[in-house]
Amino acid sequence: MKLVSAFAAVALYQAVALALPAEPLEKRSTVQGFDISHYQGTVNFKDAYSSGARFVIIKATEGTSYIDSSFSSHYNGATAAGLIRGGYHFAHPDSSSGTTQANYFIAHGGGWSGDGITLPGMLDIEYNPSGATCYGLSKTAMVAWIQDFVNTYHSKTTRYPMIYSTNDWWTTCTGNSAAFHTTCPLVLARYSTAGPGTIPGSWPFQTIWQNKDSYTYGGDSDIFNGALTNLKKLATG
Repeated sequence: MKLVSAFAAVALYQAVALALPAEPLEKRSTVQGFDISHYQGTVNFKDAYSSGARFVIIKATEGTSYIDSSFSSHYNGATAAGLIRGGYHFAHPDSSSGTTQANYFIAHGGGWSGDGITLPGMLDIEYNPSGATCYGLSKTAMVAWIQDFVNTYHSKTTRYPMIYSTNDWWTTCTGNSAAFHTTCPLVLARYSTAGPGTIPGSWPFQTIWQNKDSYTYGGDSDIFNGALTNLKKLATG
């Protein structure tokens, strides 16, 4: 990763508000984590845990024709080290529907279980690596595509997926849509030492901040916006 309609109040608390700041952000606890894919041939899960990391997000799928070759070994390694872990899906909105890609993701490692150590899956929706920034979709069509993915994932797993993006991409390609801020936890990418910056889409805060494109023990650095108890609540639902 290089980078719906109105919902009932209970969905808000289960999906996003579990990480709601109980005090000003600058005084809050945070939890170190990281995200990885097959690009990281060697990941030191044990030392990451020893250094304080408590979660990892692992690439599972891309589009509907790609399964990350390292997903299983990464997932097993993270589990053995005691890390809370989950999968992510790199979206290709120009190749098939959100429903089709959500089903593909769930079928190949992106599901969720209430075992206390599995994060809800993450939709990585960002810059097109090989074409038009917004994949040739209008803002309205892009929001509809994401909605299809989100609704399908929720219907199959009972959890809303996390959404990974940047402020720039979200504003450019969805028109800064606020359709998901009460349901889907935000994973915001911004490589900076000055904080996560502008939060898009009416999300009140980021649940996870991808703050660096490198991490000592493998992958990119992620910071969970809350204490370990909040992270565990995100995993348990």
